[in-house]
Amino acid sequence: MLTPTVDYRRTAHRVPERPHQGLDAAVNWCIGRYQRRGARLTELLHSANLADARGSEFKDLRDHDLQEKLFALRDTFRREPTPDHDTMLAALAAVREAAHRCVGLRAFPVQLAGALALHRGCLAEMATGEGKTLTAGIAGVLAGWTRHPTHIITVNDYLAARDAEWLRPLYTFCGVRVGCVTAQLDAAGRAREYDRDVTYTTSKELLADFLRDRLRLGALRDPSRRLIRRMLQPRNAVADGLVQRGLHTAIVDEADSVLIDEAVTPLIISAPRKNELLREAGIYAAKIANELDSETDYRLNQRFREVELTDEGRQKIARRCDSLPGIWRGEARRTELVRIALTAREFFQRDRQYILADGKVVIVDEFTGRPMPQRTWREGLHQAIEAKEGLEITDPSETIARMSFQRFFRCFHRISGMTGTAWEAAGEFWQIYGLPVVRIPTHRPCIREQWPDRFFAREFDKWNAILEDIEQLHAKRRPILVGTRSVAASEKLAGLLRGRGMEFHLLNASRLAEEATIIAIAGERGRITIATNMAGRGTDIRLGSGVAEIGGLHVIATERHESGRVDRQLFGRAGRQGDPGSAQAFVSNEDELLRRYLPKPLSGALNSGGTTFSATAVRLAQRQAQHLAFKQRKAVLRADAWLDEALSFAGE
Repeated sequence: MLTPTVDYRRTAHRVPERPHQGLDAAVNWCIGRYQRRGARLTELLHSANLADARGSEFKDLRDHDLQEKLFALRDTFRREPTPDHDTMLAALAAVREAAHRCVGLRAFPVQLAGALALHRGCLAEMATGEGKTLTAGIAGVLAGWTRHPTHIITVNDYLAARDAEWLRPLYTFCGVRVGCVTAQLDAAGRAREYDRDVTYTTSKELLADFLRDRLRLGALRDPSRRLIRRMLQPRNAVADGLVQRGLHTAIVDEADSVLIDEAVTPLIISAPRKNELLREAGIYAAKIANELDSETDYRLNQRFREVELTDEGRQKIARRCDSLPGIWRGEARRTELVRIALTAREFFQRDRQYILADGKVVIVDEFTGRPMPQRTWREGLHQAIEAKEGLEITDPSETIARMSFQRFFRCFHRISGMTGTAWEAAGEFWQIYGLPVVRIPTHRPCIREQWPDRFFAREFDKWNAILEDIEQLHAKRRPILVGTRSVAASEKLAGLLRGRGMEFHLLNASRLAEEATIIAIAGERGRITIATNMAGRGTDIRLGSGVAEIGGLHVIATERHESGRVDRQLFGRAGRQGDPGSAQAFVSNEDELLRRYLPKPLSGALNSGGTTFSATAVRLAQRQAQHLAFKQRKAVLRADAWLDEALSFAGE
């Protein structure tokens, strides 16, 4: 039977504060700059070196004696989650020794500094290959000792299961129970795994379970009301069926992807609802859209991906709808249906925004290149895409509960994270999540060569240059990793290489079964790997025998991304842990980044401009894209605050 305190903690979470405005926002910005100051990093590195020096206290202990020391430290953390400095140094040194014995790796001082940064609620920027998994494991032990619910969040189920299983011996040795929640688990299994001290999972599973628990509680989300209900109706166990035990500590791996790129995407709990009329309307709308002309009937806004119908287009739709059922008689409704069909046709392309699998439309995450089979587009867009592809139209869904990831992660009492690319968004991390970014130096100096971008007027010329570059490097037997923005681009390059008789490995949203294996061996001699930009994140690329002597891994970006962070993340696959390597991007004036975000006068001038001007154009386009994305995230933040105020009378 749950005690009142335990029951309270099962639904406890922090209420997000309103975003700062005006002078408060300016002051908060200054505070964020102060929190990111170099002195913080200096102090972290100093503490890490002190902990490293204390390693001799635990190195010669027998396993039993080391465990006694660890259990004594666990009791201290249980009583005092933020112990004194000396205790913290002893804990870092002891857990580092335990990790060496249990998983065979002795953390470097920079990894200890990263673990300490996580424990203090910072976002640690650590380069690719610097051992973020072990760093999170050390921080996870310290958080697990407090017995507060601790979640370590990764980007997919594979990484969650892999990291939990790999570090399980360390957690067990330190007296910490570790669990893992993936999509395959049923409710009973989820409750069991969430009941552990530390739980590895993904942001999608964590938020979905949070919303399902809130739905189950209904009006009894307040623990005091549940206590009164239990006193009045002892046999009515309201908390039965809940899977989580509260939100307290979150350690987010690949934090830029989870907290920035996917931040405004809402997770929606929905239920299908029969609507034959809407299904038929989707088919009719697709037919009407195919009859409209882009020159005279509608105009496209590439930057915002919007369709605007002209007067002539509206008149043509009206004439076409004279003989259709009643839903088409209202001008606003029929215009909206056709506009959605046009949006599906013009801005949502197969193998870019979605793929077809088993006769269904599967959304592809544009940042990671991974399929998201459980997601659907809202407001009839998903049905419009199905109609465009000639598939069976699915029933629309009714939203039961929803929340953005941005709002959800602001509900944790303590949040920290790691990523290889955070500095570009350091201000946003502070403004939205209160996370100061700390740039942890590499264990060994990075000697990766960043070759200058190559610019082309036409996309055709760019692809030919990429092929020539691959052939030249392959002749030297250097391993090559080619990053593409979309499934379509990866398939196109695969076809070009196949036409020249070159062997390669292809990894995209259509081929994810062996993602980690393919990426892990991408550093072998003479290997060519084509992957969507973010594929294999979380998996190290180790160089094969003799590869370092011929220059290491070479990374090719087939176009620049809207976010410079994603470019840097891709380039970071080469030159890990002081290995040699090189990276280069290829850009054409016809790339989506320049077409969508560069003003038309500048786009025209690119054809006559030199390399310097082209590089400036890329920077301008990326800056504009990032500015618009940030404005969208700020708008979601303001909308959340407005809803809190507008619906305050309804409680939670």
